[in-house]
Amino acid sequence: MAEEQQESRLTVVLALAANLGIALAKTVAAVITGSASMASEAGHSFADTTNEVLLLTALRRSARPADRRHPFGHGTERYIWSLLVAVCIFGMGALFAFVQGAEALMGGEGGEKDALVGYLVLAVSAVLESISWRQAFRQTRENARENAQSLLAFLRTTDDPTTKSVLFEDSAALIGLVLAAAGLGLHQLTGSAVWDGVASLLIGVVLTVAAFLLGRTNLDLLIGRQAQPVILRGVRRILLAAPEIEALVDLMTMTVGTGQVLVCARLDFRDDLGAADVERACVRLSEELHTAHPDIFEVFLEPVPRDDPALRERVIARYGRPPSYWTAGDRPGQPS
Repeated sequence: MAEEQQESRLTVVLALAANLGIALAKTVAAVITGSASMASEAGHSFADTTNEVLLLTALRRSARPADRRHPFGHGTERYIWSLLVAVCIFGMGALFAFVQGAEALMGGEGGEKDALVGYLVLAVSAVLESISWRQAFRQTRENARENAQSLLAFLRTTDDPTTKSVLFEDSAALIGLVLAAAGLGLHQLTGSAVWDGVASLLIGVVLTVAAFLLGRTNLDLLIGRQAQPVILRGVRRILLAAPEIEALVDLMTMTVGTGQVLVCARLDFRDDLGAADVERACVRLSEELHTAHPDIFEVFLEPVPRDDPALRERVIARYGRPPSYWTAGDRPGQPS
């Protein structure tokens, strides 16, 4: 967990340094060239720089330990700050690009001034953005391999929005650089600012899509999403393998922070067990779950009869269909 925290911090710091330098260079180039798409890219880079500061704040504050007022820790605070990143991408980046594009479209004709400066800045920016993107992509790919998932599946299910935010930001930035270069070139060739304006509007669209995807991810995590599939499978396997368990009646998991999963399971124990046997089994199973999956933060195991009608109704209400109880013998499926 500590190593992942340090890796995420390195990814964010690298992106912060790259974006700050790029933002300043793009601003100078935008003033010299008068390019709307270049100005949009400058606004985009300043927004990304602000985003990295927010992400660093998220990493620091979410790492605080649990206390009396926050018994499950402060892990979900990372999602709040990352949600602000998505808002910032749209509010500072996309809206600014749309404004620049609209002004360019209504500005009439005119040639680019010192377009070579713009090309040089875009080329340098592409190199710096590529370095930051490579770090974010490498970390994301390694995390996906550790979870035995494809890259796309990991991006859909990951509970760490920090690296994902940097990866999406840098991907949007690289696409934006291509669009800015195209707008700059077509404006220079045709003398029409329409192409520059169109490029700026397209940059705004790219940033809007990135902001929407990141916002939806963090909103999902804030609401309370279940654990990743590899953890769910592991929990089911361990519980069903216990000789004291006759059936896994219900299993609920919730991500309460990056690398922090809450597990609540209702179990039908063998009828011939005494209270002390059930207690010892619960303690042992909790230790086994923590050992097998370090991301498991807390475990709550509740002994219940599998045929309780009130419990069955609650499970049906949650999943929308009758529950399928797992037993150690046949291991039927469970609603997910």
